[in-house]
Amino acid sequence: MSAVGKPLLYSYWRSSCAWRVRIALNLKEIQYDIKPINLVKDGGEQNSEEFKKINPMGRVPALHIDGHTLIESMNIINYLEETRPERALMPNDVLKRSKVREICDIIVTGIQPLQNWTLLCELEEDKRNEWAQRWIDKGFEAVEKLLTLSSGKYCVGNEITVADCCLIPQIYNARRYKVNLQLYPLILKIEKELEIIPAFQAAHPLNQPDCPEEAKK
Repeated sequence: MSAVGKPLLYSYWRSSCAWRVRIALNLKEIQYDIKPINLVKDGGEQNSEEFKKINPMGRVPALHIDGHTLIESMNIINYLEETRPERALMPNDVLKRSKVREICDIIVTGIQPLQNWTLLCELEEDKRNEWAQRWIDKGFEAVEKLLTLSSGKYCVGNEITVADCCLIPQIYNARRYKVNLQLYPLILKIEKELEIIPAFQAAHPLNQPDCPEEAKK
């Protein structure tokens, strides 16, 4: 169990949902412990009865904080934003907040679930990359167009927001499925700005305690 008063994040090194929460925690400088949940070993630890007592959906992330256990990445990030408003990840401007939510929604509901490994496992192996590429491209085409109107240094203006927390993990997945990212110059430009920030670096899958050694080679 985590130290008294210290949040505990149930995470998997390559889960993009857990990754976006790690970024948010790091940006807000919230110290936390990680409890790795292996999504592939022995049919997936997330499917165990023990873990389903933590998250009935059998998914990561889950965050134990303030004496409560929260599930679903965007719900967790919203809770952090509302309870720890310092180092804000949402703009004060109402329109900018709407632009952040647009980008988040496209990634969180319109891309990630459709290329999630659980879904891909339902397809024939030789069809998986094609399927993932199709839905990542469709979503990234929309995100790229939105960025022409909203982006500055980052997704919405020149302050880091929740949209940036969502974008970086999705770029990783795009590379994993061999999407041609050269089609999305604004996305790549923002990635270059974000990848040098310590909070993003610390949240990267290769820097997680459960990252397999072979993945680091």
